[in-house]
Amino acid sequence: MEPQNIRFGGGAAESSLHPIIAIWMIIAILLIWVLPRDKVIAPFLLAFFTIPAGEVVVIGGLHFTVLRILILSVLGRMIFSTASSPSKTFVGGFNRIDQAVLLWALSAAVIFSLQWRESQAVIYSVGDLIDTLGGYLVVRFLISDMDAIRRTVKVFALICLIQGVCMIQEHFTRENLFALVGGIPTAIRDGRVRSQGVLGCINAGVFAGILMPVFVWLRSERKSRLYAYWGIAGAMAMVVMSSASTSWLAVAGSVAGLAFWFLRKQMRMIRWSILLLLVLLQMVMKAPVWALIARIDLTGSSSGYQRYMLVDMTIRHFADWWLLGYRDYASWGWDMWDTYNQFVALALTGGLLTLILFITILKRGFSFVGETRKRLGDDRAQEWFIWCLGSGLFCTVVSAFGINYMAQLLMLLFPLLACISAAAFVAEESFHQELHHASEEAFAQSSGSATRALPSSA
Repeated sequence: MEPQNIRFGGGAAESSLHPIIAIWMIIAILLIWVLPRDKVIAPFLLAFFTIPAGEVVVIGGLHFTVLRILILSVLGRMIFSTASSPSKTFVGGFNRIDQAVLLWALSAAVIFSLQWRESQAVIYSVGDLIDTLGGYLVVRFLISDMDAIRRTVKVFALICLIQGVCMIQEHFTRENLFALVGGIPTAIRDGRVRSQGVLGCINAGVFAGILMPVFVWLRSERKSRLYAYWGIAGAMAMVVMSSASTSWLAVAGSVAGLAFWFLRKQMRMIRWSILLLLVLLQMVMKAPVWALIARIDLTGSSSGYQRYMLVDMTIRHFADWWLLGYRDYASWGWDMWDTYNQFVALALTGGLLTLILFITILKRGFSFVGETRKRLGDDRAQEWFIWCLGSGLFCTVVSAFGINYMAQLLMLLFPLLACISAAAFVAEESFHQELHHASEEAFAQSSGSATRALPSSA
């Protein structure tokens, strides 16, 4: 029986583009091509996170969302720049994180196409490939040094301020301003208003929660403190107004990540302790350890039990999806069509290989954070900076158990990974320069000592 929650070859028959969005898109594209490379990240992200995902341009039956058009615009700029200086496309070269993202995106596209074996599914996969691999390459190209990282975090702070203000307004008026230009109408669950903003209530809350650590870091930058306060205030407004447990779970993940700063040199022991605790809980609990997901209800209207059943049924049906994913998961039970778990969604659409590659991306991101922190040595300020990036990545993992990362949330994960790559390269360059400087000083001292030891001529 064909799943009822997925259809290919449908969608809008004609372009759906509000005039205001069209003007804003054109301005953003012009800025992408006109501004210097290190400043393009600002209009790109600002447009990406203020334009509803449903705004689409249909060309020859193919659907190009405005978000996809923005990605293609920067890819065009990247190709043009690469032709003139190919060695400077990605700072630090094509690293291990880049390789994992490339393999993950290709695996997801190929396996999904094989699973459905329809021409429309292939077209859909190509579109997803533009959003995922194209989106990642775009931010890797644009984020190349500390100035670009700082500018990226400032733009995210401004985005959170805009979204936070709009979601507060939506809470009291019950009218989403973004719904007037193609966004989502305000939702109400169990009498609670769930402000949607441009991202949707849960996505908005998770977006804000993941960014908390980098806003905390930005506060330590004297010239950027105003942006940090804007970001923190806007992010908290987004979390509160979303009225979703997953939003608060994201905040908890960020706080936990930052709290581990004091134990940063004992993280290996902590990781093994957490694993041992999960094993012990599995042994003593009557239900499987992942049943703890059902206990999470921070707003009084959570769907934690559905999240638990989704994980439980995926594990029980491993034989169905491990090779090429599985199409008929909606038949597993009530509400099973709603794959609001990133790991489950990847497993069902891309099989075990795609799931493993996504976990590899996260693992390599954490590896870069750990290696960079050790390399920084006594530079406490830079060590704190890389730790805040790692805390944001940790929050991403925590949030992934309650949400499926659509295009806009992936465009939050990708800049985070790009910032980690750029920061790791900057730290490595600084380390090698200090090592070279120390070697030169040692050589000079040894040469001076040898000169003084030579006997004078008669």
